[in-house]
Amino acid sequence: MDVPSNLNVSTAFDYKIAGQDVVVYKAHIIDTALGVLAGLAMFLSLLKTVSWRRRAASVAINLRICLTFLLFYAGDLANVFILITLATGVYWLMVCKAQDQVLKEMPLPHQEKHFVTFIICAFALKGVQFLHKLIVQVSVDIFFIDWERPRTTASRTVTATGQQKHDYLPVSIWRTYFVANEWNKIQTIRKTRPTFQIMAVLFFLEVLGFSKFALKEPPSEFVSQVDTPSSYSTILRYGLASALWICIGLLQVIFTVFYEVCVVDKIRQFVDLCSISNISVLLLPQRCFGYYIHGRSVHGHADTNMQEMNNNLKREAESLCGQRGLLPSTDMQTFQVALSTRLRSQYDRIRESFPGRYRAGGVMNPDSANEWEQKIRAYQTMNHFLGSVIDHVHPDMDYYVKDKLALENVMGMEFLEPIDKSIFYNDEGHSFSHVLFHGHESTLLIFDTLFFCVVDYACQNFVLAGLLTYIQQLMFRKIRIYFGRKNLAYKTQVDERFLM
Repeated sequence: MDVPSNLNVSTAFDYKIAGQDVVVYKAHIIDTALGVLAGLAMFLSLLKTVSWRRRAASVAINLRICLTFLLFYAGDLANVFILITLATGVYWLMVCKAQDQVLKEMPLPHQEKHFVTFIICAFALKGVQFLHKLIVQVSVDIFFIDWERPRTTASRTVTATGQQKHDYLPVSIWRTYFVANEWNKIQTIRKTRPTFQIMAVLFFLEVLGFSKFALKEPPSEFVSQVDTPSSYSTILRYGLASALWICIGLLQVIFTVFYEVCVVDKIRQFVDLCSISNISVLLLPQRCFGYYIHGRSVHGHADTNMQEMNNNLKREAESLCGQRGLLPSTDMQTFQVALSTRLRSQYDRIRESFPGRYRAGGVMNPDSANEWEQKIRAYQTMNHFLGSVIDHVHPDMDYYVKDKLALENVMGMEFLEPIDKSIFYNDEGHSFSHVLFHGHESTLLIFDTLFFCVVDYACQNFVLAGLLTYIQQLMFRKIRIYFGRKNLAYKTQVDERFLM
């Protein structure tokens, strides 16, 4: 017995066919879930916008704040769409393949179009969120604070008073170049391996034959059915591909977490490198909010030979010297920072003196000599200013250190405003990775999932979808590296020709 052709999907209930329950695609349930979750997403986006406004030190509600809200809402609404479509696809996959009579109860073509509309909306909105995060990352304010001070060396010159004159050895810039290169390398590392992800998904779908589960026919008829695009269900195909992609991605993330704890963590390694190099890093993705990595060496100097460096590391391993933390007798090196508007204004005034970017091929402007002098003065001024702020030299731009409240961490916002003093929040989670691909793995994973599924819907070919997904990932990685390197060279005044 077939399902009645005049079935009203919006008011459909369960039917009995041959003594068995008939499962019907109920669009009104999906629409209701969308409405409820979209409302919750709007509330979450409002909280993010309020947090962003405080961190950007914006007083009035202007067009920029409204646009920021829409960007946040696009990302949250995309998550709602992906949640609904994934749950629906997996549900139908489980229901249809667990029964013998599913051909008659499959969603109708116009119902599948209703489902595809949700997928396309999810992809478009997630793409907007991804591009927004990409733009923020390639425009973040960053500066490397060099704590190294010139060393004195005895000179044969004797002054009129009979005292021996001392010469100062210049501070090497190679440590800064080295740290900048390492930062440039970790900008696009992820918690998953994109190439392995694609190969694993295609292995399950094409080699092991999991794609057969997306056929409209019952499992008993898989062998006799010709594998043609018309025999596939859009809902089942999407549910199978998206669930498989996300499951493999989550397994990779779990493996990466254990690998970083037990073997090597490149994010923590970068913090250690800053300490060894005597370099601190200030990152400001928003006007008055960012991250600080305290890399001031406990040994005072990092420009040294191999023997002295090994001795310093040995003393540190045996606890024969101070600890690396910003505060005395602490190991805390990473912080979230909320800057006062006075400090940020001074930072902007110094940055305005930075010379422009280099021309193509490393060729400078005709007045290269003057530009080099301006570049050196601007770098030294910024380095001295930020170093003096960390050392509490400026009472009107001072700061204090505190822990974040649990509710502040959950809501992603700070309750205290840095009016007179800036606030440094202890950050054990190394959240500065949020300005890297590493800190947005969920967004990247969902975007790749939707891209793969949308391409597969258009061409009905998993292999081609995997190939185009790989090209897409490679393209955005190249874009992130190119503009990230340009931004790094300009904001830190590190010569781009030394960034590999």
